[in-house]
Amino acid sequence: MTTTISEQLAKQIEQLSALKALLEKELHLISSRDAESLMTLLKDKEQLLSDIQHLDETVNPQLKALQQEAPLSSELNELVEQAKTLLSECQYCTEVNQVAVEQGQLRLAHLRNLMMEVRAKESLTYDKAGKKKGGFSGKGVSA
Repeated sequence: MTTTISEQLAKQIEQLSALKALLEKELHLISSRDAESLMTLLKDKEQLLSDIQHLDETVNPQLKALQQEAPLSSELNELVEQAKTLLSECQYCTEVNQVAVEQGQLRLAHLRNLMMEVRAKESLTYDKAGKKKGGFSGKGVSA
């Protein structure tokens, strides 16, 4: 069964809408730090992106061929514009998610540095001459 270019564009719009919804859910999972759900979502997103790419490889040559014959109909132009708008929105959501991940990584690095500073301060002791010396002072304090 062959599908028309209008049906293919409608399918592409449906896929891009689903991608946008996944990206919005991804941002929520990033901010809530739900790693397990995020990994599942990433697998779904990868499959959806593959489906979008496959359909795009089919639709683009057909659209170019139609444009060479005559200007696109208003229906097709509207579908193409809708797909382009959704694509732009998906790209924006992806950028937002990237920033959220980067900020999360910066927070983790800052926390790791703070923990290392605390550990270093806890291990700071003084030698017999009163100079600072790293390491633990021995068996600890007993009361």
